[in-house]
Amino acid sequence: MKRIFTLILLFTTSLIVAQELKSPNQNIKVTFNQSKDVVSFSVTSNNKGVIQKGEIDLMFNNTSLLKGKKMKVSKQNHFDNKVLPVVPFKEAIIDDVYNQVILSFGRTKVEFRAYDDGIAYRYITNEKYEVEVNEKFDITFFKETEMWASLLKGYSSSFEIPYKKINVDSISAGINTYMPLLLQNKEENKILMTESDIEDYPHMFFTKGKNHQLKSTFPNYPLEVEMIGDRQSKVTKTADYVALTKGKRSFPWRIMIITEDDADLVASNLAFTLASENVLEDTEWIKPGRVSWEWWNASNLYGVDFKAGFNTESYKYYIDFAAEYGLEYIILDEGWSFSTKDLSKPNTELDLFELIRYGNEKNVGIILWATWKTLDEQLFVLDNFQKWGIKGVKVDFMDRADQLMVDFYDKIARLCAERELLVDFHGAYKPVGLHRKYPNVVSYEGVHGLENDKWSNTVTPEHDVTIPFIRMVCGPMDYTPGAMRNYHQEEFVPNWTRPGSQGTRAHQVALFVIYESGIQMLADSPSNYKKEHETTFFLAQIPVTWEDTKVISAKVGEYLIMARKNGDQWFIGGLTNNEEREMTIDLSFLGEGNYEANIFQDGINAVHFAEDYQMLSKDVKSNSQLRIKMVKGGGYAAIINKK
Repeated sequence: MKRIFTLILLFTTSLIVAQELKSPNQNIKVTFNQSKDVVSFSVTSNNKGVIQKGEIDLMFNNTSLLKGKKMKVSKQNHFDNKVLPVVPFKEAIIDDVYNQVILSFGRTKVEFRAYDDGIAYRYITNEKYEVEVNEKFDITFFKETEMWASLLKGYSSSFEIPYKKINVDSISAGINTYMPLLLQNKEENKILMTESDIEDYPHMFFTKGKNHQLKSTFPNYPLEVEMIGDRQSKVTKTADYVALTKGKRSFPWRIMIITEDDADLVASNLAFTLASENVLEDTEWIKPGRVSWEWWNASNLYGVDFKAGFNTESYKYYIDFAAEYGLEYIILDEGWSFSTKDLSKPNTELDLFELIRYGNEKNVGIILWATWKTLDEQLFVLDNFQKWGIKGVKVDFMDRADQLMVDFYDKIARLCAERELLVDFHGAYKPVGLHRKYPNVVSYEGVHGLENDKWSNTVTPEHDVTIPFIRMVCGPMDYTPGAMRNYHQEEFVPNWTRPGSQGTRAHQVALFVIYESGIQMLADSPSNYKKEHETTFFLAQIPVTWEDTKVISAKVGEYLIMARKNGDQWFIGGLTNNEEREMTIDLSFLGEGNYEANIFQDGINAVHFAEDYQMLSKDVKSNSQLRIKMVKGGGYAAIINKK
């Protein structure tokens, strides 16, 4: 069956030609200026300065497309759209409402849009031939602006660097930061910088500029790439331009989400709605779900009558566990193939085809891991995967964001869609809209996730309650939650083979409600989950797609409480940093009738023993309130069913 998506478009035109653009609610104002061949804009929100000056330019073959041409500003137009995601990570129906103006510079246009929660712009060009492209976006903020940055030298990264909060002027010379990038000025405005609809083009980074300024910088177009081992690559020679592409096209959206309310960051859909529309006619086969995964827990099984490891018996145990709790998939990570340099032959220590047969019998699909380099060299294996009955591929270690690597992502998404394979990108940059164009792309890493608990102590409760306001704003993130060994921050010690997490058990459970991912991993050992049946049974009831999302209470790095709807059920998730919190939320989002809330919360002794939790049930209505108490590093989760 083919799904048909309807786009409702209402269009009105302002009668006034102006040098400014306002959001539909009139709170955000963008003012345009052209002076001495410099094209720039400034932004205010509720009459408070947000962006002092944003200088923009696009160059083809070392020639500016804006300088020397008089800027013409169109009438302001209003659009009111409905977007229907194939895989709804926040909402089944997204309101896409904005005002628009077009800045014209001869054959080049710059489209600006103003939303109630931010602004965006992109270039639209109309040249016939292939061109060498450079781009400029130098953005000056007001004094005393701070930012949560991911700092690195150069451009090569797994894009998992923890956020560091510094003043804009404190970034060192020669150091870059990638997006998403969150800033806060002295007026308490938050500005989330990101981009969307990147195709055949590199990602934008920022580096230090003049006073209170960030200057755009890009990985230049690779001319020579050295392949290292089975997964790494190093760009050894570059051009003096950032992209080599066709001259008639639209360019990526530059997005600035602007708000005084931290909750608006988590709720924003701009990065998704500004992406290219879904190009797949048949999407019925795309099935998001939960995954049992062996790598994080080092296949550390116990209480079994076989030797655990990369073998048929162990993976059947994972399949049995997934089937018992209704999980849709298991992943076979590194080790399933004959070698990481050959994906055409399964490891002889396991019977892959027996596992596929057994999984089909148990209604559990199999996803296979691959290095990007080997997959790119052996694209024919995608045909093998389809014939074998594999459901998806986890592609790892790209670690670059130049134009050629962006093209690789697009190619893999397309080729996998043609073969009805899901895609999970690891060693990956942030989502930039590919999961809207190809909804078989169900998750990305590009996040400092739970895997780091195997070797570091950097995944703190504060970190956990920071990334939903920054990284998750861009799209789904494969953080891989679900640790059953839980410790408070001061007592946590990394462990490679028996890893645990910082924060309480309820904190881990709440992550499944709060964190968005089309394939949500249950990262711990099935043996641990079976031993902790109460927790696992609760987790197994939490879906991965949502018809509605309400951000109830939120502050970056401190706390977050959300409610999400799936079918007739509502789910509540709450997180705190290393401070205890008591909060009360009303349930006015519930419909009429009587409900039962099944609650998973920090136990009486959780402040000393992080694994302590309490489960209880309460009868509630839409006029009820829930009292949420979280210990340091704590959490809260509830499943609300209509009676």
